[in-house]
Amino acid sequence: MKHAVTVGGITAPDSELARKAAALVETSHTRPLLNHVHRTWWFAEFIGKKRQMKYDRELVYLASLLHDLGLSEHHAADKRFEVDGADAASRFLHAHDYPKTKIDVVWDAIALHACADIADRREPEVALVHFGAHVDVMGLRMDEIPVQLIDDTLALYPRLGFKKAFTQALAEVARKKPHTAIGTGLADIGRRLAPAVEIPDVCDLLLAAPFES
Repeated sequence: MKHAVTVGGITAPDSELARKAAALVETSHTRPLLNHVHRTWWFAEFIGKKRQMKYDRELVYLASLLHDLGLSEHHAADKRFEVDGADAASRFLHAHDYPKTKIDVVWDAIALHACADIADRREPEVALVHFGAHVDVMGLRMDEIPVQLIDDTLALYPRLGFKKAFTQALAEVARKKPHTAIGTGLADIGRRLAPAVEIPDVCDLLLAAPFES
């Protein structure tokens, strides 16, 4: 039996549902992406504690672990990967009788996790998933987390070439669903790493609108 993970005296949620979520992402992601979703929770937790925010720890844990399901082959559908992930997480939580009001917050946290200046103004749980993911992806707000906690988290969940794995996963989304990249950072990834893919330009779409002016 595995023991709950502890970093810097902080212990991760270890309810039955938390363990089932961890098992789901274990079978959904490659190791670099799997470690990323775990680090997302730890970084979110560290910032939440530093800011003395009041939030549902288990909800943030679930949303953090499930936030990139839309990048996995089994859970990807035809929407933006964030929305695909939010939908997949909702189905999983409904199947385990998680309260609907909490499922709604998880959905928002996942669907909005890439949306700066939106997610951080929503519920604290939504903001924290956004914060945690962006510490790990871009290094934003790292100054709010003690270096030792970052080092301890990386020792437990090493990056293992995460930058390359993550950008390639996003590029694959752009290849398969270029319409979902319009007006997002995914368009930047697609144009650089999948240049053969035709991603519609927002300016072209605006000027092609069926009006005279």
